[in-house]
Amino acid sequence: MLAAALGGFLLFASFPPRPLWFLAPFAVALLTLAVYGTNRARAGFGYGMLGGLAFFLPLLPWTGIYVGPVPWLALSTACAVFFGLWGVLARWLGGLPGWPVWLALAWTATEWARSTVPFGGFPWGRIAFGQADGWYLPLAAYGGAPLIGFAVALTGTALAALALRLRTGRALDIGIVLTALAAVVMPLAGLILRPTLPDPDAGGRTITVAAIQGSVPRLGLDFNAQRRAVLDNHVRRTEELADSVARGQERKPDIVIWPENSSDIDPLRNADAAAAITRASERIGAPILVGAVLVNGDRTTTNSVMVWNGAAGPGERHDKKIIQPFGEYLPMRGFFRLFSSYADRAGYFVPGNGDGTVTAANVRIGVATCYEVAFDRAFRESLAAGAQLLTVPTNNATFGESEMTYQQLAMSRVRAVEHGRALVVAATTGVSGIIAADGTLEQRSAQVVPAALVAQLPLRDTATIATRIGAAPEMASVILTAFGAGLLLARRRRANQTQIMRGSKNSE
Repeated sequence: MLAAALGGFLLFASFPPRPLWFLAPFAVALLTLAVYGTNRARAGFGYGMLGGLAFFLPLLPWTGIYVGPVPWLALSTACAVFFGLWGVLARWLGGLPGWPVWLALAWTATEWARSTVPFGGFPWGRIAFGQADGWYLPLAAYGGAPLIGFAVALTGTALAALALRLRTGRALDIGIVLTALAAVVMPLAGLILRPTLPDPDAGGRTITVAAIQGSVPRLGLDFNAQRRAVLDNHVRRTEELADSVARGQERKPDIVIWPENSSDIDPLRNADAAAAITRASERIGAPILVGAVLVNGDRTTTNSVMVWNGAAGPGERHDKKIIQPFGEYLPMRGFFRLFSSYADRAGYFVPGNGDGTVTAANVRIGVATCYEVAFDRAFRESLAAGAQLLTVPTNNATFGESEMTYQQLAMSRVRAVEHGRALVVAATTGVSGIIAADGTLEQRSAQVVPAALVAQLPLRDTATIATRIGAAPEMASVILTAFGAGLLLARRRRANQTQIMRGSKNSE
């Protein structure tokens, strides 16, 4: 129990804003030692879930900052169940030759499951998202977040195997050598591959992009009670940037990016909001990507990012496709309102169906709005549609000054490397950032202060290996894990049949 709890807590400690990425393999090693060789599958589940609770409870308290502990505890428990599932698989697969590899595959497979079900899954806390500052990050360009997760997990399971072999006092043999090599090769592979990442300044052409962080009157769920003030803040900060450009203090941007919810007043229905956005776009002399809440004819809403072209008004838009359950909409509303009075505050948002891109200033921009960046498929669709630059408009005001914003920023860094694109994070209250294609955080803002980040960024049309192969690494881990479990079932069936036959002979 101590090993499981300590492993889960070390995994949490490896996540931003702490730069302790190197703790993650040791965390997996401790979790492996806790579940490996347990006598019953339920023991593997219990120890795995205990480790999951020790990880998710300190990772996700921001989910309950303004709504009380019930959602935080419920979500953490639900996510910990998948650690329990890994514990069961680890207990089974631990009987196969080369079991550290099988356990690492099972880790990747259970992360896929958690990212898929229920209600579309919750990928937050995937082990790859704690590696933005570490040696493993370059692996994202070759297999995305799943490959990073597998490499970290294999390092950990190999360390556990090495500890078990040394504890038994076994002499040096080929098994120990191979296990030690696996523990060393995985992190070194990422380090060796770092020079293969794109030069941050290399590209077919460059454009100047500005990210506006207007901030909000107050943090919390009621931040949008002063929706006009939020919009005015972003207009004001954009006009201040225009003044700096006029004085020659800043480069004139070709594109300006506002965050999610920067205009919760629907500018397609409200002439005052439209006029304010138009004024800001004309002052800066560039199209603005505006995060807006749009009201549909049936009174549902869409969380949209639209291109606003000065006096010409709205252009293309991205309607958020992966919407957040229990926040932007409430599944099984009648049931869940029994547990929290905040249930009725969940929105009535509906998902969009676009290709994840918008065009502004003749540039194809891939958009993953806030929660979407946690999902592999979001930017894959954008890249398939020709995205040359990526952006993550986000509203972190609803989570206060918590670690959530740093966790999300790390995800964005992984995505930049995964697809070989510069990426712009525009947040209402921070942290906003400019991220190079090699994952370097070139600029960042402080929290809860207005800011404008301006950078000259390269546009790229090339595709990384990870972009080309898409979900193949994750699907391979799922198939191989199922294959390994099938091998064990077949082996047990043969053993049972043999035992029955021997019993029948003895009775004769």
